[in-house]
Amino acid sequence: MAEGNNSTIPSIPKFDGDYDHWCLIMENLLRSKEYWSVVQNGFVVPESEEALTAVEKKMLDEARLKDLKAKNYLFNSIDKTILKIITQKETSKQLWDSMKTKYQGNARVQRAQLQTLRRNFELMDMKIGESVTDYFARVMVVANDMRSCGENMPDVKIVEKIIRTLTENFNYIVCSIEESKDIDILTVDALQSSLLVHEQKFRKNITE
Repeated sequence: MAEGNNSTIPSIPKFDGDYDHWCLIMENLLRSKEYWSVVQNGFVVPESEEALTAVEKKMLDEARLKDLKAKNYLFNSIDKTILKIITQKETSKQLWDSMKTKYQGNARVQRAQLQTLRRNFELMDMKIGESVTDYFARVMVVANDMRSCGENMPDVKIVEKIIRTLTENFNYIVCSIEESKDIDILTVDALQSSLLVHEQKFRKNITE
C-alpha cells in the first residue's frame, strides 16, 4: 500500500525528552518499516558511481531511498528546535547517532538522580514539632522532582507515604481518615486539609 495514504501511516512518536522511551518506540517503528538496517549501519557511497554495475547502482539507489524515508520519520519525530542544534543529519544514521550522543548521557544522569530521589522519598518522615504545611512542602518538592525525572507519582502514592510517616499525635486522625475515606481516591490537597484541621485543634488544646 502507498505510504501517501495517511490511514496506513503509523503514529510517529514525538521526542519529549525521554530518550530511552523514544529510542525504543522509534526503533520498533523503523524496524516495522524495514528501514532499521540503514539507520543502524548506514550505507557507503563510492567515490565514483560510474564504475558501478547496474546491480550495484540499483542497490545504492534502494539504500538511498530507504535512508531518505527513514530520515523523514526521524524529522517528523524530532522537534525543529532540537534539529537546529544537531549538526550531523545528512543521513538517517548520522541523525540517529547525534540524538544518541546528545541525550543518552543525559538519560543516565537522570536515572542516577531518580535513584537518589527515591531513596530520599522513602527515608522522609515528619519531624517532631514540624507543621503539616512544612512537611507537605518537603514531600512535594521531592515528589515533583521525581515526576520531572519520569517517575510515575500518582497522588495515592504520596498520600500513603505521608499517612505512614506522620508523628504519633496524628494517629487518631489517620485512623479516622483510613476508616472514613477511600485512600485510593483521596487527593494530596484533601489530605492536607484534613490534617490542618486536626493540627489546629491539637494546638488549641495544648494552649488551653
